[in-house]
Amino acid sequence: MTDGVARAKALLAEATRALDAADARDEALGEYVEPRALLGIRRDPTIRSLGRVWRVGALLLGSSPETAERVWATGRITRVTEPGRSQFVSVSAEVRRAYRAAAQKGHSAPGDTVNHSAAPIPLDETLVRSDGVLFVEGDEPFVRWSPTAGDAVPLEGYLADRVALLVDPPKGATD
Repeated sequence: MTDGVARAKALLAEATRALDAADARDEALGEYVEPRALLGIRRDPTIRSLGRVWRVGALLLGSSPETAERVWATGRITRVTEPGRSQFVSVSAEVRRAYRAAAQKGHSAPGDTVNHSAAPIPLDETLVRSDGVLFVEGDEPFVRWSPTAGDAVPLEGYLADRVALLVDPPKGATD
């Protein structure tokens, strides 16, 4: 394992410990599942629970036994609320409504935030010169907001800022 990968793992573990010690607010991690038809009857999609995570910007850090020591690139985010009726206002509004309905069908708690379509990030040598959100250049780990974003920042400073916001959120930022 290169020094940069080991450093990334250590920084992520330190951030996880700080969030856990502060009992920081976590969110659900789920998988969007579109069930096959059963006896020709189409069933509604659902978001199946995979555990809990802390969202630190572009990264999701595992916060429950099912997700411990794992990292994902943030995908889609859905707040669990009553989906409402289809109104065909716009395609994006209907997509959001469908995700809310799937989260509710997956038995997520009302008002919870569900992260889904998140891409797992392996914490191994594939980080070296990766074009993903988390990567290692030389011996330094970096993070960028998206794989298509050109600018990247050192992981250490990024985690320090993001963890501080979760541990001590600004006044009025919490539910």
